[in-house]
Amino acid sequence: MKLQQILPVILISAATSIGSMYAYNKYVSKEAYTYIGSDSNRVPVNYAGFFDGINGSPTDFSDAAASAIPATVHIKTKSTRTASNNLPKRSPLFDLFGFDWDEGMAPRSLPQMASGSGAIISDDGYIVTNNHVVDGADDITVTMSDKKSYKAKLVASDPSSDLALIKIDAKGLPFLMYGNSDEVRVGQWVLAIGYPLNLETTVTAGIVSAKSRTLEINRRQSRTPIESFIQTDAAVNPGNSGGPLINTAGQLIGINSAIASPTGSYAGYSFTIPVNMVKKIVADLMKFGTVQRAYLGINYAPDNLSEEVKTQEGIKSGEGVFVMDVTKDGAAAASGIKKGDFITRINNVPVRSGAEMVGQIATYRPGDKVKIGFRRDGKEMISDVILRNSSGTTDVVKTSVLDKLGADMATIDAKLAKEMGIKGGVIVKSIDENGAFSKTRMEEGFVILKVNGKEVNTVDDFRLEMEKAGISVTLDGMYPGYEGVFRYPMKLD
Repeated sequence: MKLQQILPVILISAATSIGSMYAYNKYVSKEAYTYIGSDSNRVPVNYAGFFDGINGSPTDFSDAAASAIPATVHIKTKSTRTASNNLPKRSPLFDLFGFDWDEGMAPRSLPQMASGSGAIISDDGYIVTNNHVVDGADDITVTMSDKKSYKAKLVASDPSSDLALIKIDAKGLPFLMYGNSDEVRVGQWVLAIGYPLNLETTVTAGIVSAKSRTLEINRRQSRTPIESFIQTDAAVNPGNSGGPLINTAGQLIGINSAIASPTGSYAGYSFTIPVNMVKKIVADLMKFGTVQRAYLGINYAPDNLSEEVKTQEGIKSGEGVFVMDVTKDGAAAASGIKKGDFITRINNVPVRSGAEMVGQIATYRPGDKVKIGFRRDGKEMISDVILRNSSGTTDVVKTSVLDKLGADMATIDAKLAKEMGIKGGVIVKSIDENGAFSKTRMEEGFVILKVNGKEVNTVDDFRLEMEKAGISVTLDGMYPGYEGVFRYPMKLD
């Protein structure tokens, strides 16, 4: 090709390139994906969304943290427990020397210290924390973020949910506003605040990684555990227990309670009691001194059963909570719910697992009317259900002295009473790890015959005498198959 032919081609190409660049910069580039390192206000249009506001600034947790830190407290407890409580039922000294701790040797008192966190929920000093933080404490000290310290008293506690309410004598305190845990979404940013590992106030951030988790950890301290945890990946360590979990608006959405860890320290997941459950339980503790726990009155299939077990137990697969049986005279039976139904909604809130159902029911009291959605033979149905207490009524349940004993008891049946040669009595069917009975040498199967020298033949007799007994109690009784009377002195805190 000759020079006079090449030159026009080059000129045309150059003009086209310049024109294209001009048009792109003027009409296209301002709307498309761009990244200009020198201009921090220019944001890629497909960025994943860690930016808020018209200025494109990163999400800032400082306002939420600043509002919650003054309302988060450090709780330190001191308890004095006797050394013999940690010994075997029968001391080795008895076998060697012919005497025991109860006979001629006073056990030493060993002070035990513990630490946790708490959330102030009112300006006059009410604080929510975990039951396991203050359980058995003789002395409770609360320290604010400004270093002011107060002595606290235990108002009431609920081992079933691992919640406790304490009170300090102060006015005009900063406090947290309740949020709504039903509105919490998986993937939502949250902050955990507390005093981990005896550090000063510490804030960690994470997201909600799951809802309605069950760990079975509350079974360690209660025969009627209630669990429906919010799971997060916000770092929580020993000492965070009882502290608040808040949303980015600074609202309380839960009380931190547990971690999943093979080592005892944070390993990726923490678990929080939902605030809607907290609100109801705290209100009960304030008003009644004990939780007014509502029951639907069904036996339901546990979550995550294998197909083999489902087949063996006759459990059908389907969306919702499968009703294995209904309790006679319970709320569900009275409203027409039957074995084989699937519970799908409670007051229009969907429930897909037993933990979700338990979490919703835990926010109501006996006597409350709720709409239960359920499916029967593929047909969706709704029934109005009036929830009941564990006794099958809607009466207010008062705190009983028997709750402190930590045991399952029953009136001895006539056949066993005849075999033992007694008129009646109260048999101890099981003893929990916590409670007054666990601090004695009493074994399961013990039959209580007397309380402070007064004969008891039934559980009602036993309750009446225990209410009269006061703090110091002596129980006399027998073990089936053994001769002689056994005596167990104890104190009720």
